[in-house]
Amino acid sequence: MKIHTKSKLTFSGGTHPPEEKELTRDSEIEQGPAVKQVSIMLSQHLGAVCEPLVGKNEQVKAEQKIGDCDAFVTAPVHSPINGKVKAIGLQSHAVLGRSHAIIIEADPNNNTPKYPNADKFTEDFDAEQYSVGQICDAVREAGIVGMGGAGFPTRVKIEPNPRLPKETLIINGCECEPYITCDYRIMLEWTRQIIAGIKLARKASGCSRTIIAIEDNKPEAIEVMNEALERSGDSDNIRVVPVKTKYPQGGERQLIKAILDKNVPTGGIPPMIGLVVLNVATAAAIAEAVVYNQPLTHRVVTVSGEAIARPGNYYVPIGIPVEELLEFCGGVTQKSTKVVVGGPMMGIAIADLTMPITKTTGVITVLTKRQIGRAKYERRQTACIRCGRCLEVCPEHLIPTKIAHAVKNNLLDVAESYYISGCIECGCCSYVCPANIEVTGYIKIGKLTLAKQKKKIPE
Repeated sequence: MKIHTKSKLTFSGGTHPPEEKELTRDSEIEQGPAVKQVSIMLSQHLGAVCEPLVGKNEQVKAEQKIGDCDAFVTAPVHSPINGKVKAIGLQSHAVLGRSHAIIIEADPNNNTPKYPNADKFTEDFDAEQYSVGQICDAVREAGIVGMGGAGFPTRVKIEPNPRLPKETLIINGCECEPYITCDYRIMLEWTRQIIAGIKLARKASGCSRTIIAIEDNKPEAIEVMNEALERSGDSDNIRVVPVKTKYPQGGERQLIKAILDKNVPTGGIPPMIGLVVLNVATAAAIAEAVVYNQPLTHRVVTVSGEAIARPGNYYVPIGIPVEELLEFCGGVTQKSTKVVVGGPMMGIAIADLTMPITKTTGVITVLTKRQIGRAKYERRQTACIRCGRCLEVCPEHLIPTKIAHAVKNNLLDVAESYYISGCIECGCCSYVCPANIEVTGYIKIGKLTLAKQKKKIPE
């Protein structure tokens, strides 16, 4: 059977940055380095920050829960290694600047690498052997959050809610940001585990329709998923839908618009219109948590960029320092301009390489002048010429330049009147700006300032 991979399903706005995925798209998932120390951030998710459950000098075991909170919107954290708590204190955080973490020294005589469970899943996996309560409780206790970058606690997404019944489950396999290939490799290598996680999420959420959305620049992933569903007899219940390659197609609001032509209300979430959206890595983590009772302590991270000696996709413990992962990849072979946690469009450049990998870190991108664009790197910012390009590419139909100017002039009430909260921080406006204005940067600053003023995040 010939599988069609090209698609016209898309959304308005967006842009087409160079994909740059050839550096790692053919790199199979490898085991990452053995670690001497990890820093487990107590805030790796949207919602309430965890409180430590262990103290300094306490011995901990791999997979032990070391932080939790009684709030509904939260997710516990676990140790990926056997070791001793060295300290509980502030650690560099890409978004918050500094945030509390539990720092654990590895036991050099009692640690074995954790390997993926993908080969243990079979095509005849039956989710009906688990109750809705079992699935939701296992997902909550495992600390699973959205691994595509948002970090929303997964249990809250999939848990049944009579007031907001869920009809459609969308599995996001788009991975639209440049350089990132971790989800692509997971789809190729952990196919059966992903499908098992999808079945479990569908059972828990009560959705009657399930769609796996994959950008059409990933024909191998589309074919592998389709063939696996055919073999398991699930092709009638779970449908693979190719979507047009465009950034930010992987944004859940854009994806919903592209495949269902529905709009999520500004400031709202997909369950408000009967939808659940999960990343493919999140689906794989659900399967591991429910079937093998294993918490989210490891993830696949893409390390990419022309300056990296060995770019690839690595299975690493959460909490490993960025610098240690870069060293494992051979270090940088030429002068780099930026080390970015995330991709070049939505990622955050960091100065402190001791910053740890978190549950939402899918890629570390090392950028050179050439990759950023020599002209853009060397040119200074000039005045806005009101060209309107940022309006054309904004997938949320905002007026980014108005918001940025309001923030720049400390007029946050004006920024709110232009719906600053509706910005998804995709970076399209900054990417196309001929005046070299970091429009998205101003908007991010404005949102953080407003959140601090409203006491939603600590000062």
